[in-house]
Amino acid sequence: MYLFANRMRIFYLISILLLSNTCVVLAQLQIGSWNILNVKQDLNKSWNLFTEAQIRSIKFYNNFHYYEYKAGLQYTVNQQSTFSFGVGKFDTYQITGNFKNPKSNNELRTWLQFTLKNNINTLTIDHRYRAEQRITSNGYRNRFRYRVSLLKPIKINKAEIGVYANNEIFFTNNAPYFERNRFSIGLQKKWNTNITTQLAFLNQFDYKINDETGRNFFQISFLFNNLFALKKKQPNKQTNNLDSND
Repeated sequence: MYLFANRMRIFYLISILLLSNTCVVLAQLQIGSWNILNVKQDLNKSWNLFTEAQIRSIKFYNNFHYYEYKAGLQYTVNQQSTFSFGVGKFDTYQITGNFKNPKSNNELRTWLQFTLKNNINTLTIDHRYRAEQRITSNGYRNRFRYRVSLLKPIKINKAEIGVYANNEIFFTNNAPYFERNRFSIGLQKKWNTNITTQLAFLNQFDYKINDETGRNFFQISFLFNNLFALKKKQPNKQTNNLDSND
């Protein structure tokens, strides 16, 4: 336990140092918070269950205006590709207080997703394609998303840390079609086969959208994998989280 706590302190110290230049710029902006808890459990070699909860604020841990919770089932085709189905609840409140009514969006969502992963030496490139079916406060909507993620492991004082960046575009089947662009860059630490943490800066640009709002966020994620040992598995390599960032 002491060793784990010591490694946590070292990881966050390194994170602060590497992101210090970015923080100088961010200090002049309005930064919100984006918090993720993700749990994944393998059922067998091909199937797993996942669940995730998120809570976000317009200001830094103030004016909480959004939360979501979701779950789904994923099928692993091979080491490079997966299919998944999910369903979740997504609620957005007014931005002038903490969960202040009336809600600006009350949504039930399902989605189908395909991911494809490529490796170039130690660089991992992850492509995510998602089709969403959204029952919102303003009626039914379709939405389509594509995200590309890059993950590169680096070693600092014999500790391996993942540096990652991803960009995602959102569009619909109705004019003006383009809806949102979301970009994030951050650090990832895999402590063991069960626990991973991520720290990131996320920026998003919205075009005339009335659900989740906000432009710049500090993001922290806690990812738990196979907390219940159904059977022994070989240790996993450092990989990016499949279904974070909504």
